[in-house]
Amino acid sequence: MPDAVEGQNIDFTVNRDNLYREESVTDLKVASIRRMIPIKADGTDDPQRSQVFFGSTQLMTPEGPLPIQSQLSATTLEEAMDEFPSAMRKALDQTIERLKQMQQQQQQQPGGGGGGSRIYTPYE
Repeated sequence: MPDAVEGQNIDFTVNRDNLYREESVTDLKVASIRRMIPIKADGTDDPQRSQVFFGSTQLMTPEGPLPIQSQLSATTLEEAMDEFPSAMRKALDQTIERLKQMQQQQQQQPGGGGGGSRIYTPYE
């Protein structure tokens, strides 16, 4: 049980100087945008720090849903919506590249090259 012992050394202390309140916006079709609003430890807004936006979506593949997400370099919700399509395309391309690299590594391992395991991408 080495994992159980290692888990006891994890620091679960809350960083009170880096707190955010989360708001979610969706078009109920493809886009989910989270706006992270900086707050102080007492729950009030922290105007000294900038809000952060994250975009996410999921694509259906033959293997099931593939989550795609990325931080958006936006300062307003409108900017986040404008940036969303290109950010998701870039995140998808990066995910596909990582999956291909993982597949190549698996094939290079002894006993990993045979068989029918295949990664299907939305481009195929």
